[in-house]
Amino acid sequence: MIREKLANIYRLGIKELWSLWRDPMMLFLIVYTFTVGIYTAATAMPETLNEAAIAIVDEDQSPLSNRIVSAFYPPQFNSPQLISLHEVDPALDAGLYTFALNIPPNFQQDVLAGQHPEIQLNVDATRMSQAFSGSGYIGQIVQGEVNEFVQGHRHETALPVELTLRARFNPGLQESWFGSLMEIINHVAMLSIILTGAALIREREHGTIEHLLVMPVTATEIMLAKVWSMGLVVLLAASASLQFVVQDLLRVPIEGSVPLFLCGAALSLFATTSMGIFMATIAKSMPQFGLLMIMTLIPLQMLSGGMTPRESMPEIVQNLMLLAPTTHLVQLGQAILFRGAGIDVVWSSFVWLLLIGAGFFFFSLKRFQVSIKNMA
Repeated sequence: MIREKLANIYRLGIKELWSLWRDPMMLFLIVYTFTVGIYTAATAMPETLNEAAIAIVDEDQSPLSNRIVSAFYPPQFNSPQLISLHEVDPALDAGLYTFALNIPPNFQQDVLAGQHPEIQLNVDATRMSQAFSGSGYIGQIVQGEVNEFVQGHRHETALPVELTLRARFNPGLQESWFGSLMEIINHVAMLSIILTGAALIREREHGTIEHLLVMPVTATEIMLAKVWSMGLVVLLAASASLQFVVQDLLRVPIEGSVPLFLCGAALSLFATTSMGIFMATIAKSMPQFGLLMIMTLIPLQMLSGGMTPRESMPEIVQNLMLLAPTTHLVQLGQAILFRGAGIDVVWSSFVWLLLIGAGFFFFSLKRFQVSIKNMA
């Protein structure tokens, strides 16, 4: 009896794989997501200041103003462009520059006279990440150049305690290391929900779900077949992306055990594929399913700790997100892939994923059984 049920689950899963193989758009989505999607997310404009466009209005034309102009250089800034005062507003309106620094007339003379002159910094705040960090950079650069000019030499204050900075797990602070691995985790959740949900909706739209209902198979067998087949596809795509895109193409070092991470991803897939089936039983069509996807994926990705640390979120959000599988996948993924943690460190995340997956599967199965009865 058990052998027959397992055979049914296996054959139905193979049927799902053949259906996916005959769907070129889904195949393209899988390949694109785990190749181009990972690469572009890792190599896109970083959060740190990088090649910011800056223009300078030098109305003083003094040695001090020339020092300030020459202090801006790559990689934080592009070479500054000297423009006139009346060009500032049109250039910012056109989005040509993120920063426009205006050095007023007689600036050097006022500095040496101790009159505390002001420099105006115009910032295009629509470029939020660069505007926030760049304003601080520019203030430090201008202040440093003015102090050095006034003192005649660069003066460094000797502190009684020396701070030695050690960046662990990412010594070069390279954004691609973090972005590529976190994007794989996000795509594991996204693709598993899309594939399982789309598979069920496709069968309902094509009328093949009625064929399954007249066969000697149960709702549990149908659902388990979709879970293992679509989960396997996502797991294979994620492992290939880890090897060929992250390690070979982006040269991101993996500190821990990839098989251990894939085991955690498999447990997470047990939950997310069940979520996809649950959402497909609610949605009546693919457009409705897409709207449910947006409502589900955005909180899962933004509040799971992959973009911002969970510790910085409100306590109620932290507690609620403990019920999300992506929260625990991010925790174990960062621990294993970044810090080289073993099962003795991440075992609690595995237990959480097992419990969450069982819960999602149970409720999705009940909903799936109800929807099947309504079709019969």
